[in-house]
Amino acid sequence: MSHDKLSKELGLSDVYAIATGAMFSSGFFLLPGLAAAETGPSVFLAYLVSGIIVLPTMFSVAELATAMPKAGGTYYIIDRSLGPMIGTIGGFGSWVALVLKSAFALIGMGAYIAIFYEVPIIPVAVILTIIFGILNVVGAKETTFLQKILVAALVTIMFFYVLQGLFAVFSPGLIEQTKTRFTPMFIDGYYGFFATVGMVFVSYAGLTKVASIAEEVKNPDRNIPLGMFLAIITAVFVYVVGVFIMVSVLDPNEFREDLTPVATAGEAFLYWLPEPTGLILVVVAAVAAFASTGNAGIMSASRYPMAMARDKLINERFANIGKLGTPHWSVLATVIMMVIILLAFNVAEVAKLASAFQLLLFGLLNLAVIVMRESKIKEYDPGFNSPFYPWLQIAGIILSIILIFEMGGLSILFTIIVSVFGVIWFKYYASDKVDRQGAIFHVHARLGENKDQGLEVEMRGILREKGLRSEDQYEEMISRAEVLDITRATKYSTVVDKVSHHFASKLDKTDEELAQIFSDFDEEHIIPISEGVALNHARISGDIHPEMVLVRIKKGINTADLGHLKAEKSGSEALHAILFLVSSEDDTGQHLRMLAQIAEKVGVKNFMDRWLNAEDEVELREILLRDERFIRLVLSEDDGTNQYVGKMIKDLKLPGQSLITIIYRNGDIKIPHGITVLQKGDELSIIGDKEDIKTLKKLMD
Repeated sequence: MSHDKLSKELGLSDVYAIATGAMFSSGFFLLPGLAAAETGPSVFLAYLVSGIIVLPTMFSVAELATAMPKAGGTYYIIDRSLGPMIGTIGGFGSWVALVLKSAFALIGMGAYIAIFYEVPIIPVAVILTIIFGILNVVGAKETTFLQKILVAALVTIMFFYVLQGLFAVFSPGLIEQTKTRFTPMFIDGYYGFFATVGMVFVSYAGLTKVASIAEEVKNPDRNIPLGMFLAIITAVFVYVVGVFIMVSVLDPNEFREDLTPVATAGEAFLYWLPEPTGLILVVVAAVAAFASTGNAGIMSASRYPMAMARDKLINERFANIGKLGTPHWSVLATVIMMVIILLAFNVAEVAKLASAFQLLLFGLLNLAVIVMRESKIKEYDPGFNSPFYPWLQIAGIILSIILIFEMGGLSILFTIIVSVFGVIWFKYYASDKVDRQGAIFHVHARLGENKDQGLEVEMRGILREKGLRSEDQYEEMISRAEVLDITRATKYSTVVDKVSHHFASKLDKTDEELAQIFSDFDEEHIIPISEGVALNHARISGDIHPEMVLVRIKKGINTADLGHLKAEKSGSEALHAILFLVSSEDDTGQHLRMLAQIAEKVGVKNFMDRWLNAEDEVELREILLRDERFIRLVLSEDDGTNQYVGKMIKDLKLPGQSLITIIYRNGDIKIPHGITVLQKGDELSIIGDKEDIKTLKKLMD
């Protein structure tokens, strides 16, 4: 069986584990000594500067991934912002770069295992690739469960390592020795230092790969930015302090030739542990680091061919999601590619070639933020906004270009080859299959050119998938919505007059002004959202709360004379539901999220049957409420609700932030106030968070 979407199973801890695991491997366990050979003791500052330089791209990716949480991350973002040809280059390049990095990590894992056991490194790396590939086919949650175990072991041991190292470095007997290790600070001047910054910068490149699994993240608006932020803090701390310790305790000449500097430094200050406990801890941390990079790499890399296949840039088979909820063909292709690279190439040398391409992607991601914002697409609604726009993005682009030229000719040549391959592939395979241009055409539109209308539709779909934010107060709006239940034949203009009169009592507008707004019969204002259902929406100036009027017309309004709502366009000969929404023009994102949520509720299969058969306005409101955030309690003396009988609302202890919105008493609706005394038989409509509603449901057991 094949599915269209990946399940949203990943939380904050999963995002943190993937982002952190993707950064720790060769950058810490192999590279410090080689980097020290270029700049000397200042190598720890090079790691600090690199961590600062990656921040613009981190903020840009956090914004883009919350606006477009789709599989394929970097590819999807670049494709939708800069167009499918650049997206093809980004997709192939991201996949190859991550495959190389993951293969290199598993070789490093084999090398550290070889400290204790004589094993053939390449065959071990191949076996590990296959094992992680199988795990990735089994499921994302299972994969990230292992990832969390690996990262927990890595971070725990590394913090222990760092604390013990700092204690040793600043102990009375070693302070003077430590000072001598840092003289001279720069052995090749500032040129050597900044060349080293470029060398170690790729240690943080894995941070952005979390965007490739954004489609599988629950509450991406919160979990993606926070997970990335926590991961970069962890990485910078361990990198900078850990390398500082290595410089302090190791002989400079030996350090600059050491390919296992973490283990060597550990032996210098973990001697108090029973032999060889200190070395075992370091090896366990290294193995966990390399394994987490390899595992997260396969998971992230496999989402690139999947996303490209969805867009018809490669064979559509790679988009298939199997019975286990994973893109098995994309995982298989990634594993096969890694095995070929392990068996046919010197992975350590080839992996270095991908560094310049990683930096090119960083530059494009910063450019993508500028393009998306300047496109003025209303549906572009990130849950996190990058600070200091556009200066941070411009700095990120410039720094990426500077560092690319520090990578050397071969890395730049590799980037050019991948880019040329992407252009040729797009021209001869994909160009006739793709009908989209990207957000950059919206920027062109502001200069008088055409724009990509299809992107706006796609972004609306993303808004619907993301759902509402906690501050949107959708349930409150529905609960206080006016309901017009019209049983006789009527005209659309009559409905508009009644609705306008209601809104006028709440908004600083006259009946006539509102009637004019709702009478504008264009596709920007009134849209068919389901058979027999239309949504009329408007944004007006002022600091107002979103308001709705729900209209049920049992006999229906004939659509023959209603422009784009007529049957041949909307699919319905009569309207039985017209939903009117008004919100502030100061918050476009909230307005669009409300529209998306309404469309989601109306789009269910049995909506019209429930709508027409609802007994009263309370039931009509309930149809549009999210079931998991709403409950109707009937107060009784026979269950847990008896604790509310006879009490004023202000004295109730409802769980969390639960709120009584409507009281239905003896066939009448009462608006709840703090001094309202509840009675036996009252029906309370209550909204709240999911866990609060679950607690309230237990009262009826």
